[in-house]
Amino acid sequence: MKKVTIGVDIGGTNTAIGVVDSKGQVMVKDSILTPSHGDIDKYINELTVAIQELIKSVKLMNDDIEILGIGIGAPNGNYYNGTIEYAPNLSFKGVVQFVKLMRKSFPEMKALALTNDANAAAIGEMIYGGAKGMKNFVMYTLGTGVGSGVVVNGDLVYGHDGFAGECGHTTLIPGGRLCGCTAKGHLEAYCSAPGMKRTAFEIMARDNAGDSLLADKSFNELNSKMIFDAAEKGDKVALEVFEQTGKWLGQGLADTVHHLSPEAIFLFGGPTAAGDYIFKPTKASLEEHLLPIFNGKIKVLPSELRPGDAAIVGASALVWKEVE
Repeated sequence: MKKVTIGVDIGGTNTAIGVVDSKGQVMVKDSILTPSHGDIDKYINELTVAIQELIKSVKLMNDDIEILGIGIGAPNGNYYNGTIEYAPNLSFKGVVQFVKLMRKSFPEMKALALTNDANAAAIGEMIYGGAKGMKNFVMYTLGTGVGSGVVVNGDLVYGHDGFAGECGHTTLIPGGRLCGCTAKGHLEAYCSAPGMKRTAFEIMARDNAGDSLLADKSFNELNSKMIFDAAEKGDKVALEVFEQTGKWLGQGLADTVHHLSPEAIFLFGGPTAAGDYIFKPTKASLEEHLLPIFNGKIKVLPSELRPGDAAIVGASALVWKEVE
């Protein structure tokens, strides 16, 4: 019998759902809108229907299938309690007993687990990706924010309350840029995709770089892909954005190494598609900021999860940890 899991990734706009096999391949997938109405019961009903339809689809493909459970990645997801707590970009307010509500719809599932999206990505990397066989590693997710999942001795670190691993909110520059969390100077404010945009505009203002390929872009229009495209054409502003972002990121990674001594740090998310533009300065800065005992020991690697399916695959991997 083929064993499969279901992954659910709850984003601010869309919820992605997929059935994933033991090799991390998405067999079928779908998405529904993450609603703005704030009615959690209505949303659970919509999600239930979508999952049931995918189960029907996959069983038509192969009736000899066992569905082990459902893994859910969500903003501010608390693994211990199965709750989504005060998620700023979701319409559901306060503490939502998400796993308990889902259990009513799927009482037969062996496993039903929830965590935040960065933790899900870390487990996905460990089950399906480049961290197979590793007992100590960290996953950094670079996107709208900077998330992280920490694995120590083969287990994800949740802390006493379920919210450990917020490496993106370490202070990089005291009193620096305003972070999305309202504190100042956090790593996220510099190394997220919006942080890279801010860096680009700061460089252009400083250098009066009206001839840059990025100069005619508005802040809302500019994205990390445009910065990469400009860097490929030799644009000085774009090249400096990657160089400076890498310096900041390497500094932040060095703090993580000093705390945890991981075998590797994996980087995932849109900006990492730039390859050496971001990895080279990051690795150089990491080595510069490390204690000598760590020099040359820490691998900085791109995630091996497929970008388009990574959120679903990562969430689905939660189930394997539950049924081991």
